[in-house]
Amino acid sequence: QFQLVESGGGLVQAGGSLRLSCAASGSIFSINVMGWYRQAPGKQRELVATITSGNSTRTADSVKGRFTISRDNAKNTVYLQMNSLKPEDTAFYYCNAGLVVRNPVRYLEVWGQGTLVTVSS
Repeated sequence: QFQLVESGGGLVQAGGSLRLSCAASGSIFSINVMGWYRQAPGKQRELVATITSGNSTRTADSVKGRFTISRDNAKNTVYLQMNSLKPEDTAFYYCNAGLVVRNPVRYLEVWGQGTLVTVSS
C-alpha cells in the first residue's frame, strides 16, 4: 500500500560515482524526514544521511564531502549522490521515510527493500 522503491545501486570502481533514488508511493499527504542508511556484511545498520521537508540535512562523518542527499518533494523522491566511492562504502543501502498518509490520517515509518552498492578496489 505504501512503499519506498530504491534504484541506482550497482558495481563501481573505487573513485567512481553512483546516484541512488528512492520514490515513495501510495496515498501520501506529506513526507517528513527522508534518509539513507547502509548495512555492510557483519555490521550494524548505520545512518548515511537524512533530509527534512525543509531541506535541512545531516550527513555521517564517514561520507561527508563525498555524499550528498537531496529530495524532490513534488515527486516524493529522495536521492543520494555518491562520489569518490571507496571499497568501505560497499553495503546494502536502505531508504527510510516518515510518511503522513490518508484514510485514515496517520504517521508511518517505512523502509525500502535495499539496493546493493559494491565498490571494487
